[in-house]
Amino acid sequence: MNRLIIALLVALTTPAVFAQNPSSSKGPLITSPIGVGDFLQMLIGLIIVLGIIFAMAWLIRRMGHVPVRMQGALKVLCGISVGQRERIMLIQVGEQQLLVGIAPGQIRTLHVLAHPVGLHDAAAPASAQSFAEKLQAIMKGRQP
Repeated sequence: MNRLIIALLVALTTPAVFAQNPSSSKGPLITSPIGVGDFLQMLIGLIIVLGIIFAMAWLIRRMGHVPVRMQGALKVLCGISVGQRERIMLIQVGEQQLLVGIAPGQIRTLHVLAHPVGLHDAAAPASAQSFAEKLQAIMKGRQP
């Protein structure tokens, strides 16, 4: 490991070779070498950028904006926001489905469904349009 570090430091600190370009009348082409300071600056910058990425991922996960898929008996089937901090969610526990209201500091059961709701039936209306068709209709100024 020490030999690898020494070889890397020697390679980074060797002087640049002057190249003579015969077709150019401007003289020798001089390239500046990459020194240890430049390498360390790049390495520290990379560590800082990676640290910021990991900190942002932790912060987003902590705030709850990224849904986490968990395996188990409790599943969130769907949800809708009804206010800035209030939501209504359909939750399935085993074979039973619950409609719950979620607000800051409290969760209340709004309704216990006797028959489970089929989400594929409720999610797809009879006259479903594709996203492209809706976008074209909006761009043309018609109602979708």
